[in-house]
Amino acid sequence: MKITRKIIEIDEELCNGCGNCVIACAEGAIQIIDGKAKVIADKYCDGLGACIGDCPEDALKIIEREADDFDEEAVEELLKEQKAAKKATEPIACGCPSTTLKTFPTAGKAEACGCTNHSQVATSGGRSSLGHWPVQIKLVPPGAPFLRDADLLIAADCVPVAYPTFHADFLSGKAVMIGCPKFDNAEEYVEKLSQVFKVSGIKSITSVIMEVPCCSAMPVIVKKALAKADVEIPFKEVVISARGEILS
Repeated sequence: MKITRKIIEIDEELCNGCGNCVIACAEGAIQIIDGKAKVIADKYCDGLGACIGDCPEDALKIIEREADDFDEEAVEELLKEQKAAKKATEPIACGCPSTTLKTFPTAGKAEACGCTNHSQVATSGGRSSLGHWPVQIKLVPPGAPFLRDADLLIAADCVPVAYPTFHADFLSGKAVMIGCPKFDNAEEYVEKLSQVFKVSGIKSITSVIMEVPCCSAMPVIVKKALAKADVEIPFKEVVISARGEILS
């Protein structure tokens, strides 16, 4: 039944597709479709506006118009469907090499042992500071031993390509988790990181992102994961330009 009520309106001209509003919408009413945030059906939106404050472009506002009445039962069914779809896309524990936990000497450790032909030597003559595998947020288990009491680097996966001395300036001495907040499931990231923060005793977090708008969702994801885990961990944000310069 259609009634006149408050509901969210999204200005597609202003929307940059960052996905922050998707994370903030507890009803699952907003999705990124063709690079823009959209309310998938009026009946899923309660019109309270919890998503508005998370939009960096002020693309969301509450308006009053004729719309289908908010349907709590439909929302519950939608959330079940979204949860089932998310579970269906989770990696299967099948012994795939991409999910096999590994640790290996980092740059400092390799130099200490006096190796000259160590497998960690990069073609540029430098040494890798990566001390573990896997690195993708989706693949790292919350209880991975290399996360225990670690300083954690959470990086957008374009950063190592843009920033020329990523290993020396950011990765050295840290555990790392990388991902793309635009193309991956932001809610899945929040859940995974909250579990990491709960069980691993992380000492500090550094979030390194690109200057592009969609990357702004990563620090938001980290903050939501911290709130969900109900822990306080020192947190620093770094923004890199497309030309590989530190902007902030």
